[in-house]
Amino acid sequence: MNPTPATTSGAPAILHREMPAALLKALSARFVDAFSAALVVREQHGRDESSFSVPPPDAVVFAHSTRDVVDAVKLAAQFKVPVIPFGIGSSLEGHLLAVQGGLSLDLSRMNQVLSINAEDLTVTVQPGVTRKQLNDAVKSTGLFFPIDPGADATLGGMTATRASGTNAVRYGTMRENVLALEVVTAQGEVIRTGTRAKKSSAGYDLTRLLVGSEGTLGVITEITVKLYPLPEAVMAATCSFESLADAVNTTILIIQLGVPIARCELLDANTVRIVNAHSKLALREGVMLLMEFHGSPASVQEQVQTVQEIAADQGGQAFEWANTPEERTRLWTARHNAYFAGVQSRPGCKAITTDTCVPISGLADALLDSVLEAQHSGLPYFMVGHVGDGNFHMGYLIDPEQPAERELAEQLNQQLVHRALKLGGTCTGEHGIGLHKMDFLVAETGAGAVAMMRAIKQALDPDNIMNPGKIFSL
Repeated sequence: MNPTPATTSGAPAILHREMPAALLKALSARFVDAFSAALVVREQHGRDESSFSVPPPDAVVFAHSTRDVVDAVKLAAQFKVPVIPFGIGSSLEGHLLAVQGGLSLDLSRMNQVLSINAEDLTVTVQPGVTRKQLNDAVKSTGLFFPIDPGADATLGGMTATRASGTNAVRYGTMRENVLALEVVTAQGEVIRTGTRAKKSSAGYDLTRLLVGSEGTLGVITEITVKLYPLPEAVMAATCSFESLADAVNTTILIIQLGVPIARCELLDANTVRIVNAHSKLALREGVMLLMEFHGSPASVQEQVQTVQEIAADQGGQAFEWANTPEERTRLWTARHNAYFAGVQSRPGCKAITTDTCVPISGLADALLDSVLEAQHSGLPYFMVGHVGDGNFHMGYLIDPEQPAERELAEQLNQQLVHRALKLGGTCTGEHGIGLHKMDFLVAETGAGAVAMMRAIKQALDPDNIMNPGKIFSL
């Protein structure tokens, strides 16, 4: 039995499986320069953006092909040693930490765009392709890929964590945009799920099972995703409000009235100050909505007019427009860097990050109370929200040398999540479960649903080698 990692305070419990010398020798012989047991390389692959401190993996393999992944997994399976897929290390909930030791399988060198099917609005890539690289590769076709988590994450990692981002309110998440996968199973078998067709009724939906599985069911080696036509017209704007309540109510009305807004992001005044300092901007330092509108010139103008009227009724003021691509890029880059801005605002800190997602009708209750609790706690924090789809993020900035601060941050996290669950929401809208939210998964889905997940895991990975210790314990 594996221990359950701590999910509400402190570091996760560790159950290290010793890597046999025979496996190290076999990996070194097979992968030569693409294998490393050097401490500096292992440490690089033993940390992410979470606050957990865990010993590094025992070794690292840099895969260049599906055959490399197959061979690495088969060797690890022979010795029942864990395999932890690694992209660029940007996960926030401890997904890639080697809590049971084992092999970190770095997929970042599998970074080829394999086929662009512009006529079908699809593209197939290897898992190490990043979202920015993908958009650079398809921009000449007049298409783009809209899913944009804050980091320039890899498509493999984005698929494994069911990522979304600022465009999700209009274009959906990775769940809606992944059509097909190639996956290496725990036994080293290559399987394919889904097709490039837009829909299918053929058998179990294995693609959706694997999207969001956090590396616990297999290693993703190819992904086919949807593309979208670049909008004919794009307009971006910021709008300031006197209170969070006014900004949230504006968002709720925009969504309930069916305005097809492409992006709707919320920053409180504290976070705007942090972003200004980090990105050298001069945004009005108050509660702010960042919005973007896509469509034909006429439809964009109609959206803008409707949103301006809604915002004015809720006390919105000082609409400021980002009219050029350069201005829009600068604005959204600053938003994407809000996490790093927060961390740098308190030198030496660690960020205890969390996110929830609630039905749009519960957004005001969930968000306003959570921000008020953070303010009253005295802990430095930042808050950003993909509020158009009811998703928001809190980052509590703690001194890692002060256990009381970590305990307080985790208490705030618990209160935030339980509030979201009471409102019919989820414990995580896009970060995933990882190590941090395992207890909350049971609270959200119930013991029976988690037992079904365990049964699937045990059926597909009976030796528990695929990223063990994540999502739930076995």
